Amino acid sequence: MDDDPRFADFVAERADALLRYGYVLSGNPHDAADLTQEALIRLHRAWSRVRRKQDPESYTRVIMARLHVSVWRRRRRELLAWDLPEVRHLDMLPSDTEQSLWQALEGLPCKQRAVLVLRYYEELTDAEIAGVLGVSRGTVRSNASHGLSKLRSAVTDPAATNGRAR
Repeated sequence: MDDDPRFADFVAERADALLRYGYVLSGNPHDAADLTQEALIRLHRAWSRVRRKQDPESYTRVIMARLHVSVWRRRRRELLAWDLPEVRHLDMLPSDTEQSLWQALEGLPCKQRAVLVLRYYEELTDAEIAGVLGVSRGTVRSNASHGLSKLRSAVTDPAATNGRAR
């Protein structure tokens, strides 16, 4: 497959935005980088089809959401724990005024976080979210409701963000 300079241009223009999207989905800069890299690899394989038929960024974001879902489905029964680093990576952190909301979002279960990101960051409908995540519309609404409830209580109760909302 010959390299298309339009693919390189797309990556140069949109990689940072895709990395931020990966961070919002995963809540972790390392996982965000992995999601972005794998999604761009898959986009490159399908580039000739994608650039003719649809928006490559939307295609890439769907790939990232599906990759993220497949990771939490595999880890569903695992409890991964590690010590947080002493110093956080500062270039990806939100401003101080948004910090409590982002901390509360990080504390949500993966399904709820994915639904809220797709609904409010990507502005997808319940039906579109259900299609991306491979769940029913009722499950989308339920996860959105529970996630918003936890976010509200975590933001109004600052102690909840320190203990991570569950």
